[in-house]
Amino acid sequence: GCRFKDVRRNLQKDIEELKNYGTQDIFVLCTRGELLKYRVPNLIDTYQQHGICVHHYPIPDGDAPDIAKCCKILEELRSCLESNRKTIHIYTHIYLSLTVAACLLLQLSDTLAPQQAIDSLRNLRGSGAIQTIKQYNYLHDFRENLAAHLATKETVLRSVSR
Repeated sequence: GCRFKDVRRNLQKDIEELKNYGTQDIFVLCTRGELLKYRVPNLIDTYQQHGICVHHYPIPDGDAPDIAKCCKILEELRSCLESNRKTIHIYTHIYLSLTVAACLLLQLSDTLAPQQAIDSLRNLRGSGAIQTIKQYNYLHDFRENLAAHLATKETVLRSVSR
């Protein structure tokens, strides 16, 4: 449904195509401001009206999610995948979605090195995958930041339960 520069897509046709494909969940990582910029301010509502579950996590383009938000995205993504739901990322931020995909790979395999995850995604999606230094560093620090986040969360849970 995007209408930006020389791109003129039809939102209804795009949604019909998604529904025909069997899409059940969509992860939208762009901000509401970006949806406005691409002239689809009601995109999320429109997906929901068509029975598609929307997981909206606004993250500025070129950025990376904070570790808490990343954990939530990964939790929901894993739940969708484990339930065999047809799940896609849509609408801009392809390289940000690849950063999240790399985090999922790193979370699923303790033996996979961050550079291996990056290289795998670059082989699939092109050399521009993981495009910013921030995203690159985020992946190299992911496991350390994840461990610290989980440790903090466990400490809070223990103190609350006492």
